[in-house]
Amino acid sequence: MRVEELSARAGVSVDTIRYYQSKGLLPAPRRQGRVAWYDTDHLDRIARVRSLQSRGFTLATIVRLVNGDLDAADEALLGELAGSGLSETTTTSGDTASATQGDPSRAGGSLAQSIEPELFTIEALALRTGVPLPLLRAVESEGLLVPRRVGSEERYTSEDVDAAQAGLALLEWGVPLSALLELGRRHHAATVSVAREAVDLFSVHIRGSLREQDPGEQNPGEQDPADQNTARDDEAGTQRLVEAYTQLLPAVTTLVGHHFTRTLLKAALDHIEQVGTPVELQAVRDQGDDEAAAR
Repeated sequence: MRVEELSARAGVSVDTIRYYQSKGLLPAPRRQGRVAWYDTDHLDRIARVRSLQSRGFTLATIVRLVNGDLDAADEALLGELAGSGLSETTTTSGDTASATQGDPSRAGGSLAQSIEPELFTIEALALRTGVPLPLLRAVESEGLLVPRRVGSEERYTSEDVDAAQAGLALLEWGVPLSALLELGRRHHAATVSVAREAVDLFSVHIRGSLREQDPGEQNPGEQDPADQNTARDDEAGTQRLVEAYTQLLPAVTTLVGHHFTRTLLKAALDHIEQVGTPVELQAVRDQGDDEAAAR
């Protein structure tokens, strides 16, 4: 079929097809003179790419998936990391902000809407929190406000609303913005370092261990498609990998949050014991008791 027919059958524009080709998402057509010919493999590939886009995968990741650099286990894990199923964003004004802006490959598609969680652009985040947009952009540029990646877009959640309002409360109590940003930069640098080490631990001790138990996943191209036992083993291995991620992420989050809270309270207590009044000291101790009771 010619590109116009492929466009009609795939439900995408000719520009989208050329965009896919330029990004390495679609193999080149067979050429006969000046005419480019496409076949059902191109049609299937377009459907695959659009499906992955609707699940929140970036174009760079999709290239690796469709070219076989990543396997089914990686796809399942990436789906969890990317927020599978999140394709559109509802702003505070009630308008729907589709993740098509700046990406012609997303135009013309009918993607499923996600109801939860509610996602915001940074402009909508400013409206929801009351934090000036220039301040949010400054904090974002410092790496202190980390958006969630949804397809090719970056969005914020209700947790970011809480975080932004907490930062605003510190400023309202008199903490200088420059001092808060400097502390935030140092915290961010330390957090990134620890997070990368945590990911390395997961990759070596969890992901690597599970793949050793399912060696067939390492070379999917060598598997016999007719071997149903191998397919079942691969599916089970993929499921174990996703289960490991979904269980360990909240566990690590709880561990890190608990440690930081206790460390912060201890530092505050040590400081007040040195310079504070008895009333201040008792207030910090009470805060520690409240934190312990809440857990």
